[in-house]
Amino acid sequence: MSAVRSGLTGRQKAAILLISLGPEVSAEVLKHLRSQEMEQLTLEIAGTRNVAKDARETVVEEFGQLCAAREYLDEGGIDYARSVLERAVGNQRAGEIIERLTASLQVRPFDFVRKTDPAQLLNFIQDEHPQTVALITAHLDATQAALVLASLPADRQVDVARRMALMDRTSPDVVREVERVLEQRLASVVHQEYAATGGVQALVDVLNCVDRATEKTIMEALEVHDPELADEIKRRMFLFEDLVKLDDRAVQRVLREVDLNRDLPLALRVCSDDVRNKIYRNMSSRAVENLRENIEYLGPVRLRDVEEAQQRIVTVVRRLEDDGEIVLSRGGGDEVVV
Repeated sequence: MSAVRSGLTGRQKAAILLISLGPEVSAEVLKHLRSQEMEQLTLEIAGTRNVAKDARETVVEEFGQLCAAREYLDEGGIDYARSVLERAVGNQRAGEIIERLTASLQVRPFDFVRKTDPAQLLNFIQDEHPQTVALITAHLDATQAALVLASLPADRQVDVARRMALMDRTSPDVVREVERVLEQRLASVVHQEYAATGGVQALVDVLNCVDRATEKTIMEALEVHDPELADEIKRRMFLFEDLVKLDDRAVQRVLREVDLNRDLPLALRVCSDDVRNKIYRNMSSRAVENLRENIEYLGPVRLRDVEEAQQRIVTVVRRLEDDGEIVLSRGGGDEVVV
């Protein structure tokens, strides 16, 4: 098997694996690849003929071993993964698998922090410089980061949030030093990698999990200090497809504020069936009939016009929430409707 394995490139192995998995599963896998990767792999699959049985079995076996090793790595780290694999496939093969994983799938920075209770973590970082807090928070899962951000004083919330949004790439040396200090404090094992962190979307993910009061404090301050950044965050926080998350009363309230003859038909021209059905369920049968006719009469439209109409409706939703007339579901745990 090792001879077969060493004679195949990574792309050839990927093509053989997808062929073995069948068209439906392969199609789902391809959806998650970048365009260039998809094109290259599709060409490889198209050019693959008469795969030998032993080659197919070897590739599938190797894939299974890598998946298992990745799970072991998540469960207990590299030493644990190596120990389990050595018992399963022997020392040499275990070493090969671990080497491949650590080369291409390194543990993310601050992995040990993600296993720490947020309240305990806050005790260690609350007095650090806002840039340091932003760096650490940007590496946390969104829910955990939201708890940390919500626990900071209001002025520091805004400062940390802004620094997270404007963060792009961080020097490995800086990440390594911050990790080292935090590691000493928490007495945990840490692994490093160089990766892009933070950014607007990272902050959006966190704000979608915090309570409304925390979000409002941060957004109001950003609107003053960095209006363009605040607008970008707002555009990403609630999307047109998120209308399905509103209760029926909120949808009905939104519909009273939007242009039913132009914006709504345009917005529904390109959307999921779930959103379209959500709208239809909250309109009278006559209104639904008129809406469907308006959509049909639109004819060819530019995607940009559709997106602009959807954004105008999203703006209505955000305004109604600011006015307290509707409630958007969020992760803070304190949004109680009475």
